[in-house]
Amino acid sequence: MEFEPVIGLEIHLQLATESKIFCSCSTEFGKPPNVNTCPVCLGLPGALPVLNRNVPEFAAQLGIALNCEVRLDSQFARKNYFYPDLPKAYQISQFDKPICEKGWLDIETESRGKSRIGITRIHMEEDAGKLIHSEDSNDSLVDLNRAGVPLLEIVSEPDVRSAEEAKIYMEKIHAIATTIGISDGDMEKGHLRCDANVSLRPSGQKEFGTRTETKNLNSFRFVKQAITYEMHRQREEILDGKTIIQETRLWDPDRKVTFSMRSKEEADEYRYFPDPDLPLVHLSTKILETFRKNLPELPETKKQRFMEEHGLSVYDAEVLSVSKEISAYFENILSYGASPKIACNWVIGELTRVMNESGKSLHEIKITPENLADLTKLIESGEISNKIAKTIFEEMLNSAKTPAHIIEEKGLKQISDAGKLGQIAEELLAANQEQVDQYRAGKTKLIGFFVGQMMKQTRGKGNPAVINRLLKEKLDG
Repeated sequence: MEFEPVIGLEIHLQLATESKIFCSCSTEFGKPPNVNTCPVCLGLPGALPVLNRNVPEFAAQLGIALNCEVRLDSQFARKNYFYPDLPKAYQISQFDKPICEKGWLDIETESRGKSRIGITRIHMEEDAGKLIHSEDSNDSLVDLNRAGVPLLEIVSEPDVRSAEEAKIYMEKIHAIATTIGISDGDMEKGHLRCDANVSLRPSGQKEFGTRTETKNLNSFRFVKQAITYEMHRQREEILDGKTIIQETRLWDPDRKVTFSMRSKEEADEYRYFPDPDLPLVHLSTKILETFRKNLPELPETKKQRFMEEHGLSVYDAEVLSVSKEISAYFENILSYGASPKIACNWVIGELTRVMNESGKSLHEIKITPENLADLTKLIESGEISNKIAKTIFEEMLNSAKTPAHIIEEKGLKQISDAGKLGQIAEELLAANQEQVDQYRAGKTKLIGFFVGQMMKQTRGKGNPAVINRLLKEKLDG
């Protein structure tokens, strides 16, 4: 029996505000436990929340970028549940009057091509605290620094049909939020987390199957892995004649499995009601028009521009446009006269490799756009080979010196002098007459042997194009 997955995502995005959503406590990450707290975010009796005005404005900007209807008068509600890291025993969120509704985002995958993912709603809410489990005892400690940090929850329609689509959709939400500047999007700090609702139904069936929710997936890779596993698990359960239980599950990245956490709550179990301490959130049509007018170039538009202006492939343009930092760096390189294709290859190749291996962002890496542009121009002009360029690149990472300085200092300039290389070629052929005879007898692949020997004798500094031309002239002549 063939099954079709039905997937919906709930993405929690931390906003880039300096203070929390309902108090003036700092949102700074990494402070000692319970330092960033006050009576409001601790939920002490008599403490009243006051809305951070940046939060609804950020929410409206994201809503506009995601083609949503933005509500002029939205309302906060209390979502009631008890958990040790929720001091008030309720979370201030939004329910029936969220700030944004009825949006959409287009994505594209190889398996299904272009598809439109509906966005049910975007609502504002406060984050909960964090439990710390001690390895030395059975005790659990609570850190409430995160309690009250502002979040937007982006709830999709169940329009996603594969783990790959879920990953791409989440990446695009991340790219849009960071591009418009409402979130840092640092997933290592929990700035973007996702809950994945997954169900299966027989192919062709309209009714949805029973869904499970896998909570707190904090990387694009984990989203894809967890959904893939959950699809496989549910399929095996159904084929074995078992019933899928609606429940909340967690992802174990070490064992690469999901496991049951608790039965799934429904909305009525949270006993939502309007928060009496907070008035309606009012936005004017004038400010929404200002946001629309000032919206920066979004990743999809930038992708199309890179393809049209610079002749890049769909893949290259996609990789470069998905990150605001990387796309800006790429365009800075071009402003110094670099070839778009060569610059693209170095940014998504060597530079991305260094970022992934070191865990550093672009502004932490010592290579400036101007220096990388100079390196690509040296490659394009034939002054250095790709092999030498990689040596120079590694030295630039360590010293922040210019390519010209490193070439002069290390004696790395490429040898392109036909006279000098011709003399080396003559001596090489004379010393390897047997291989020369074999080449002339039809074993033309031996050209690779001679090229390798030439590169060895020139210590990698010989111009490959000149070497190949000279060798062919002498061997074929």
